[in-house]
Amino acid sequence: MASVVASSAVVTPTTALAASTTTRSSEVVSVKACLKAGVLGGKTEWQSKTQTNGSRVSCMQVWEPYNNLKFETLSYLPPLSQDALAKQIDYVIKSGWAPCIEFDVQGTVTREGSTMPGYYDGRYWTMWKLPMFGCTDSASVLREIEECKKLYGTKCYIRCLGFDNTRQVQCASFIVHQPSQ
Repeated sequence: MASVVASSAVVTPTTALAASTTTRSSEVVSVKACLKAGVLGGKTEWQSKTQTNGSRVSCMQVWEPYNNLKFETLSYLPPLSQDALAKQIDYVIKSGWAPCIEFDVQGTVTREGSTMPGYYDGRYWTMWKLPMFGCTDSASVLREIEECKKLYGTKCYIRCLGFDNTRQVQCASFIVHQPSQ
C-alpha cells in the first residue's frame, strides 16, 4: 500500500479495511475519480465537517495597519493611568532591573538606512539621563518621566525600560507617553 500512496494514487476504503497486502489495479483510483464517485465522501460531506464563520464575521476584529502603530508590550491597552504606570515600574524595580527612560521622535523600527540583514533603524532611542541604578521607588521614575514629557512630550514617544545589569539585557519595555497627533 505504501507504494500506491507514494505514486499519488489512493486506495479505496474497502481495500484499506481489508488490509490486504496485494493491490489490484481495479482497486486503485485517482483522487479526482474518488471525489467524483463520492468514495471519499464527496464535496458536500467534506464541507459539512468544516467550520466556517458564516454570518458571524462581524464578531471578529480586524487590526487596521494604517495610522495605527503599536509599539511595546502594553501599547494595545488604553493609555495607562499614573497608578497603573507606578505598578508597572514597581514590578521592574522588584524584579531587580534598573528603570531607564528613553524618547524618540519616530518611535518605530524601520529599514531606511540599509537593507542588509539584521540592520534596522530606530532600534535605539535617545536615553533620558542615565539608567536609574539603585532606584527603590516608582515615584522618582515618574518624576523623571514628567520632566521628559515637559521637554519632549509634544513631539516624542517616551518609553520606560527595565534593564538587567547582571545579564546586560533589556527585560521590559513599555510606552509611557505618545505625542499628540
